Amino acid sequence: MTMEQDVALDGRNAEDTIKDQYLTFAIEGEDYGVEIAFVKEIIKMSPITRVPEMPDFIEGIVNLRGELIGVLDVRKRFGVPIKEHDDETCVIVIIGDKLSSGLGLLGLIVDSVRETAIIPEENMAPPPNAKLNFANQFIRNIGRVDNDVKLLLDLERFLALE
Repeated sequence: MTMEQDVALDGRNAEDTIKDQYLTFAIEGEDYGVEIAFVKEIIKMSPITRVPEMPDFIEGIVNLRGELIGVLDVRKRFGVPIKEHDDETCVIVIIGDKLSSGLGLLGLIVDSVRETAIIPEENMAPPPNAKLNFANQFIRNIGRVDNDVKLLLDLERFLALE
């Protein structure tokens, strides 16, 4: 059964079964999340081909089983210090076609992937009104999972080139 199929085994449609699920990942020791509906897969780091005249946070392109996808460094996009990639560094492949920008597939380089978390709406709050740092413009909600806090990305804003 695929996510595109309309009916899940319990009678709910596929969109309902993934509605409150987020793939969480770490950057600079903080946990962030993206809606699981936008995630195609997680891949290991692979060689990146640099493309001239791209924004600094766009690392370049990678060959994903014959398909070229752009990759961006989440650390650079957030303006946090760069660190060397290690065994936990990976790429979250996002299905950009599901966004209004229709970007196709795009990879996000993250420090590590944590878990898939279920965060219902009642466990979310909007980010603080005060701009505490550059990254706040990319946060849609703050989710609570037990005693942990997850900063949930607004992918539309995060992937915008402005």
